[in-house]
Formats: sequence, C-alpha cells, structure tokens
Amino acid sequence: MKLITTNKKAFHEYNAVESLECGINLIGCEVKSLRKGEVNLADSYCRITDGNLVLVNCHIKNYDKGSYSNVASRRDRRLLAHKREIMRMLGKVKEKGYALVPTKMYFKDSLVKVEVSLMKGKRDYDKKEAIAKKDAERDLQRALKEYSERR
Repeated sequence: MKLITTNKKAFHEYNAVESLECGINLIGCEVKSLRKGEVNLADSYCRITDGNLVLVNCHIKNYDKGSYSNVASRRDRRLLAHKREIMRMLGKVKEKGYALVPTKMYFKDSLVKVEVSLMKGKRDYDKKEAIAKKDAERDLQRALKEYSERR
C-alpha cells in the first residue's frame, strides 16, 4: 500500500465511527496526477445518489502532459463499493450528525483506493480538548528527549 494523501482536516472536524475501502472510477490522466501526488481531499465529501456512492469536490490537478483527455479537476467521481455496503452506510448517514468523508487515498497494487469513513461531527469544546491533549503530549515528548540528552 502506497499512501497518496490523507484528509487531516476531517479528523479535526469529525470523530471516525466506521470506515469502508472503495475503488474509484478515474480517467488515465487523473491516475498520472495521483502518482505525482497532486490531489487534495480537504473539502471533499461523499454522497449517495441513485444507489451510487459519489466523491464530491475532490481536487485532482490536471496532468501537465495530458491534452484532450484532461477533465475538470473538481468533477464528481463514482466510488466503487458493493450495493449492500452502500445501503448500510445510507441508513447510518440518514441519522442526524453523521457524514461520509474520504479520509485516505492510496495505491493498492496498481489500483487506486479511497477509504471512506462514517463520521460524527465534533463540538467546539471537543476540538479544543483534542488540541490541548496533542500539545500536552508534544510537550511531554520534548521534555523526555531533553532529559535523555542531558544524561
């Protein structure tokens, strides 16, 4: 597995409940851009329309050397998953406060995979608490490193 990108903003805004690995329907030039790592998942989300899982607002930069085969960089892309998995996720998304958010994009062998997570929104105080916890952990690690260097 070769990681292409992660959606760090999603983990700041939401708590992950469950995840699903999906394939993605791409065009050749998009795959070449992914190999160069030119993708942004920051504001993207997933939607279920007509029984299909669709990745919305994912930015894949146009390939430099592609001409006629380049497509819109923010087009909707179909995600490939089993129907029963899509319907199970649809039932959970209909509950208040849940969203389908892409969290990772990676190569598995020669295929591009997207990890879609069912996420529940965080409150402002949860976000502040998470930041404080991360800062405390960083300070602790820094102090331990300083202590071990003095010895």
